[in-house]
Amino acid sequence: MRLSARQPVSPNRGGSISAEPRINDRIRVPEVRLVGPSGEQVGIVPLAKALELAQEYDLDLVEVAANARPPVCKLMDYGKFKYESAMKAREARKNQAHTVIKEMKLRPKIDPHDYDTKKGHVVRFLKQGDKVKITIMFRGREQSRPELGFRLLQRLASDVEELGFIESNPKQDGRNMIMVLGPHKKKTEAMAEAREAQAARKAERQGGGQLTAEADEDAEGSAEA
Repeated sequence: MRLSARQPVSPNRGGSISAEPRINDRIRVPEVRLVGPSGEQVGIVPLAKALELAQEYDLDLVEVAANARPPVCKLMDYGKFKYESAMKAREARKNQAHTVIKEMKLRPKIDPHDYDTKKGHVVRFLKQGDKVKITIMFRGREQSRPELGFRLLQRLASDVEELGFIESNPKQDGRNMIMVLGPHKKKTEAMAEAREAQAARKAERQGGGQLTAEADEDAEGSAEA
């Protein structure tokens, strides 16, 4: 018999309320609307009858809609249900895409080599599906030449237009000028492509190892011959 031996929880002043459904003998109503283990509608039955069926099926009686009249209960393996729900929640968190804003700082008179390096970082961020906040830092007399920063931001946006777009136009913020680039590719798409690329590289390495082993075997066979 798999009926729960736990007693109904008494009111706990100041304590938290459990979010878990009531099961088995914790259900305190005269009758329930019963759903079978395969989702079939059994109908409204006395609680004692529902508990008896749960015992016959070696399952739990779980209250799935407490606010219904009468409450809806289902026959299920509650332990298995909780485990599968936890695994689904874990997988959902794993695949959840978090919006990330990366930041890249440049000077208005940046040299070509540094510009290419900074641009490479921006390209990588956009490919990952992240937004990029570009900050142009003005120092000294550079503050009187905001057009230098504006032209640099426009140049960078043009260089990466295949990967991103201007989400927030350049604007002055004190001594700095800021622009935000948004990726064309969604974060979830970038994550999926990264996983596929990783799997492909792994398969390629494994295939290369197998070819090497086969070549070694052929060489040994030739030597013996």
